[in-house]
Amino acid sequence: MRQAAAVAGTNLEQARSHNRRVVIEAVRLNGALSRAEIARLTALSSQTISNIVAELEQSGILKAAAPRRAGRGQPATPLSIDPDGAYSIGLQLDHQMLVGVLADLSGRIRARAATAVDQPGPDSALPAMRRMVAKLRKTRGLDPDPDCLLGIGVAMPGPFGVEGITSVGPTALPGWQDFPLAAELQRATGLPTIVENDATAAAIGERLHGAARQLTSFVYLFVGTGLGAGLILGGQLYRGNARNAGEIGHMIVEPGGKACVCGNRGCLERYLSLRAVYEWLELPDPDHASPELLTELLARGDRRLEGWIESVIPPMRRAINILESVLDPDAIVLGGFMPLPLLQRLFDRLEPLPPSVGARRGRTSPRILLGAAGRESSVLGAAALPIFDEINPQYDVLLKPHRAA
Repeated sequence: MRQAAAVAGTNLEQARSHNRRVVIEAVRLNGALSRAEIARLTALSSQTISNIVAELEQSGILKAAAPRRAGRGQPATPLSIDPDGAYSIGLQLDHQMLVGVLADLSGRIRARAATAVDQPGPDSALPAMRRMVAKLRKTRGLDPDPDCLLGIGVAMPGPFGVEGITSVGPTALPGWQDFPLAAELQRATGLPTIVENDATAAAIGERLHGAARQLTSFVYLFVGTGLGAGLILGGQLYRGNARNAGEIGHMIVEPGGKACVCGNRGCLERYLSLRAVYEWLELPDPDHASPELLTELLARGDRRLEGWIESVIPPMRRAINILESVLDPDAIVLGGFMPLPLLQRLFDRLEPLPPSVGARRGRTSPRILLGAAGRESSVLGAAALPIFDEINPQYDVLLKPHRAA
């Protein structure tokens, strides 16, 4: 018997949740808006807007300012995001540091904490995370009032759940492949927890608060110890089948080139990553090298860095051509842990970019942008994870989960 094809529909609760996010997004992108302006921008009815706005005011996400009069009729009341309406905690774990922030709805950091780590595994990192969350909550007096905390976002190097040497190479953290971090940290803190790779988290941070604020589709190139990409396509986060979309560090851009821990040769992160720069400089202990060293060397005009920049531009151009040709994004955003002065040098040298679908006729916006959040992009993105989940329009919520008959 032929298997029936399932077709997903929606229900009123899912549509309401989606409309709520659409209203928040309209205010977030445009600033203070009246109810009539929100209705016009979202194409929702006045009654629907009135109901949603009342709910968002009551929950503290939107706040009303003094009414403004423009012409005849009742004065309009402008509504805007209330930064103090809710908070979230972001944790960013890498090879050398655990950094935490408490951020408000506007993305402003209200408290920050950091502690040094060394190739941390779950046994040492989880207690440190728990202590950091407790410290951040106390800084704003949020311990007795957890309702205003949307949750915790954690950013850390990927990939996740990948078999083979790529999962334990020098750019990934050892011991995390099968550890249920989200469940364990939620159990330890009582707060909803979301875990993402650092590139995806940084992309969300740029989408909400940075250079990609007005972009619908973009690729965020995250230059860290390794190299990854966060993908926002059609306004939605794209994670891939196993949540490892964007692992472009192992994209082959130099066939037969440098050997990589994944078993291939010529992978992009062998040329573009902090690890690649440290190896180019022949540092004796790349596992404990600091990005600040690169800033110092650049300021001194170290010729070795100029040589590295020259070497990495061709593979970067090839990677950009591939990403544009496959995904056709509004732009590619460059950021991560690499010091901003060095990223700026790379950014300035990328032109002329090779032809691709990104070089469309009549284009007025740049194909490449420099990220606005700098080295804090990952932890800002981690803090944005619970907020993004709460306020970003999610078109998939309009489709009810179903099982094939």
